[in-house]
Amino acid sequence: METRTYTADVVIVGGGTAGTMAAIKAKQADPSLSVLVLDKADIRRSGAISMGMDGLNNAVIPGKASPEEYTWEITESNDGIVDQQAVFRQASECYEIVKELDSWGVDFEKDASGDYEVYRVHRKGRYVLPMPKASDLKLILAKQVKRMRCKVVNRVMATRLLTEGNKTAGVIGLDVRNGDMIVVRAKAVILTAGAAGRMGLTDSGYLYSTYENPTNSGEGFAMAYHAGVELTGIECYQINPTMKDYNGPACAYVAGPFGGYTANSKGERVTGCDYWSGELIMNMWKMANKGEWPLYLKLTHLDDESISRIEAILHNNERPSRDRFHAGRGKNYRTDMVELHFSEVGLCSGHSSAGVLVDREAQTSMEGLYAAGDMASVPHQYLLGALTFGKIAGTNAAVYAAGVSMPEADPGQIEAERERIYKPLDNPNGVPHQQVETKIRRIVTQYLMPPKTVVKMELALEKIEHFRNVDLKLLGARDPHELGRAMEVHSIVDCAEMMAKASLFRKESRWGFYHYFLDYPKRDDANWLKRVVLRRGEDGEMQLYTRELPPYIITRNPADNEEETNHVQSVV
Repeated sequence: METRTYTADVVIVGGGTAGTMAAIKAKQADPSLSVLVLDKADIRRSGAISMGMDGLNNAVIPGKASPEEYTWEITESNDGIVDQQAVFRQASECYEIVKELDSWGVDFEKDASGDYEVYRVHRKGRYVLPMPKASDLKLILAKQVKRMRCKVVNRVMATRLLTEGNKTAGVIGLDVRNGDMIVVRAKAVILTAGAAGRMGLTDSGYLYSTYENPTNSGEGFAMAYHAGVELTGIECYQINPTMKDYNGPACAYVAGPFGGYTANSKGERVTGCDYWSGELIMNMWKMANKGEWPLYLKLTHLDDESISRIEAILHNNERPSRDRFHAGRGKNYRTDMVELHFSEVGLCSGHSSAGVLVDREAQTSMEGLYAAGDMASVPHQYLLGALTFGKIAGTNAAVYAAGVSMPEADPGQIEAERERIYKPLDNPNGVPHQQVETKIRRIVTQYLMPPKTVVKMELALEKIEHFRNVDLKLLGARDPHELGRAMEVHSIVDCAEMMAKASLFRKESRWGFYHYFLDYPKRDDANWLKRVVLRRGEDGEMQLYTRELPPYIITRNPADNEEETNHVQSVV
């Protein structure tokens, strides 16, 4: 196993939708720069969506919705804990991303006049833009990365950031195919490594049958933490409504515009809005605990044409195995309701708000380090937000890199990480990674899953400390693949500790079920309408503190106050 060294002006960790867009825009901003993308898999089929997506959940199309309306929607959806300037920027710039994707060949639903067709699924606005035939989205993005002459190194798992004080200096990683250690010196780094989606155990019993792409195991969160970068919203978990025994979303929000809805066993509608939120999960949890369970996705009342359109979207884009799953169980949307359940717990700003703390420029608390996508703290980003902030991060990283010199890599940091990465190879007959991972994820499921209590969180931390001192040291690996899996276990336990400590720190309940804290069951805006921020201190201990929110730029629903809407447009 060798050490391979690269040098790049901008290095991007993760080649999903945010990462590929960041690469494209960095190169567009300054074609003279060298741009390198590292991906654990292959950028043609990687990231949260891997292939394509059934629609954009937050498209702000002129004439159909406004950035002001969307910003207020997300402010309410995230219980007020938002950087409105970041949300507003996403809403203001996403339409140009939609048009650019359209010009590259991404398929969007349009009306007879050729205008984008958007639907209402959120509580108020119309933001859902269907993508009926977008299974090739990742291939299209990968083609653009190649066209821009960005360098791509696939099958590399980034594990740590190289730093120079509070300034980024590059990335360390592992080639999961041949075991080489990867060292990248870089002027700017963009973290787009996705969610921490492999935290809790799955309902199906399969270790990698998670709602999120199972390769998204929290490396970006862990890398940022160990570099002393600030993270926020870690107590705001992700839990989604899924199909029972299947690692895919129920998609009532996709079927909703066609007339589908969430129903009880009698076929009666039980939700007023199927927009994913902690409030929706709280209502589902309450129904489960009253014995009004399971719930279902109901389409049986729809005509065949509507069901066929739904099938064309759901069975060919994000989860193409969905039709085979139903067929193998003898189920058909025309005659059968689809049983629903809860996903495992995780961290993902795409559906909640947990992530590396970034501002409206995608800048983190470390100089030269940017973040975008499901691991950056802009709430409810979804796919289009990842693309939009990928653009912002790529553009700003290029500007920054053009104005600084190439930093030196710290040999001490490299050697420390080499020892950590390869340590499981010294124990080839140790406990297999699957067993060690199952144990930490069982701790997450049993103790960190809401409803939260002080007792459960403190027990979780006690067990996590024991896990670090005992189980991690028993972890063994026999080849590069198993070595990569072992490193993922390290990321999972780091994220679990952050989840427990952040949850204990916020002494209130907020975000519906995501942070339902029985010891503090009420929302307390007087004391907690602020961020909880955590970071690793210079002494190696986790520091937690609060920070006031950036000033709101919208304080009331813009639909009710045209004067304020005009004011917002003038100051942002």
